[in-house]
Amino acid sequence: MTKTILIVDDSESIRELVSYVLNEAGYEIHIGIDGEDAQKYLDGRKIDLVITDLNMPKIDGIELIKVVRAHANYSFTPILLLTTESQATKKEMAKVAGATGWIVKPFVKEKLLAVVKKIIG
Repeated sequence: MTKTILIVDDSESIRELVSYVLNEAGYEIHIGIDGEDAQKYLDGRKIDLVITDLNMPKIDGIELIKVVRAHANYSFTPILLLTTESQATKKEMAKVAGATGWIVKPFVKEKLLAVVKKIIG
């Protein structure tokens, strides 16, 4: 059964790159252009992993994590932050909100795939 990943990033080039890498690896992809837009996918459909940026307009990654965690269908769905931020305080905020892990941009394709495979297979 194909695993489904929701990618949320306000950068079109990052969305395209991440979706290309993961689609090529056999994952089904949904794309949100920001935290607000991503919520249209939280409608009960199967989502095995959320990969979100931290700094986005409207609803940032931390707030999106809180929204996902508050949703009964997705309260245990793994969430990875993919961001340029690397400060310990930001990582702690993400962890407290419910993030599963953190990947710093720019990312290495193989490292991203390894982390995704480790988390969802």
